[in-house]
Amino acid sequence: MISNKIAEFIIRRAVAMHSIKQKDLVNWEPWVGCKPISEACNNCYYYVQHPSRFEKGSVQKTKDFDKPKSQILPGKLVATCFMTDFFIEEADEFRHEIWQIIKERDDLPFIILTKRIERVRQCLPGDWGDGYQNVILGCTIENQKRANQRLPVFAELSAKYKFISCVPLLEKIDLSAYLDRIKFVAVGGEFGKNARVCNYDWILDIRDQCIQNKATFWFKSSGSRLMQSNTIKNIHPLLQNSYAKKANINVLQIENLDVRRAFEQGGVVL
Repeated sequence: MISNKIAEFIIRRAVAMHSIKQKDLVNWEPWVGCKPISEACNNCYYYVQHPSRFEKGSVQKTKDFDKPKSQILPGKLVATCFMTDFFIEEADEFRHEIWQIIKERDDLPFIILTKRIERVRQCLPGDWGDGYQNVILGCTIENQKRANQRLPVFAELSAKYKFISCVPLLEKIDLSAYLDRIKFVAVGGEFGKNARVCNYDWILDIRDQCIQNKATFWFKSSGSRLMQSNTIKNIHPLLQNSYAKKANINVLQIENLDVRRAFEQGGVVL
């Protein structure tokens, strides 16, 4: 089992993914298929990349269902169900098997991001308690409507590590009422040829909220269309992460100075 100190370091790196080499990150898609649930789904990259391979709403196991059992080395960061939703109803019948795999591989941190936050409590394993040490739980918030709907539920959920993902950010959002309990926010624009515009002022506003509430802020990606100074910039897909990183506006709030030093020694300054 990973120690608390090592777990904290891994988790902090996991939610600041630009500090991780690609070789250290592994995607695990135990099932495929999804269906739209809110405004963030309108231009979902999943169906852009797979327009004909999978029918919308048809959820099915993949050949990688058992992948962590033998194919993922210790120390990797596992992005879980990023091509679907971990808590989608159609996966209820076999999600318990995935929880068992996650529990057995307590040497791996698993990142789980969902828009279906209202289903999480009923889908947790019986021994969840206050959360598995190796699970990072994230909730997508794209606009104020979804913030008002999802964050009251998310804030009350028990989990060792939680973060808010404002990706894609579609409008100005006030998260301040929840940042005393959820201390990490990732922000980014929408990806794709039909991407909606993300205003840089909205990003800076969330950053200010994080600073005021001593929460970590991570500008993950510019998205394809970013408005700055009333000018819309069209940014190439391969440059969107680096564009955000070069903005140099990330804010890392870590009380443990040893963890902060580990970041700095790794060449990462947030």
